[in-house]
Amino acid sequence: MKNIEEINKANVKKILAKKKIPEFFAGDTIKVGVRIVEGKRERIQYFEGVCIAKKNRDINSAFTVRKISFGEGVERTFALHSSIIDSIKIIRSGKTRRAKLYYLRDRKGKSARIAEKIAKKIGIDISENVSENQLADKNVIAENQAKTELKKETSSTVVLKSETNKKEPKKENLKKKELKKEKK
Repeated sequence: MKNIEEINKANVKKILAKKKIPEFFAGDTIKVGVRIVEGKRERIQYFEGVCIAKKNRDINSAFTVRKISFGEGVERTFALHSSIIDSIKIIRSGKTRRAKLYYLRDRKGKSARIAEKIAKKIGIDISENVSENQLADKNVIAENQAKTELKKETSSTVVLKSETNKKEPKKENLKKKELKKEKK
């Protein structure tokens, strides 16, 4: 006989095969497309806000989204695997240190802001990584050679500049002297 947990896991697999649900966390700004049935017609209404809580419980998973609408805070809790959810889009990924952000209920304006998480690239192919390392090594060698050549050139140009400075007076001094002569 099957356990309830096994049945729930099988149902979750069926739902995930049909619908793609992105991985999001508390603090992320998300846009949830909700199916609304009005008589015979069906339409999609978007609810955009900050995810303040997420509960991971297989088929009973749920998340709460909070937004400010006309100066009033509105929260809505959705079942993650529900048929009324058409789509979930992550607008902005937030950097938080808590799993539940209920403290945002008491805050307004700038104090209710959440810092944005910087995206990192994960999953680089090993074959690409090896070839990039080889190229990087070659580039480092080429840069070192270029630096040594530049040092040699700069040292020789410094000597040339110092020799030219001794022989010729500066152009600015010549111009000043000419201006003084014209005034007299």
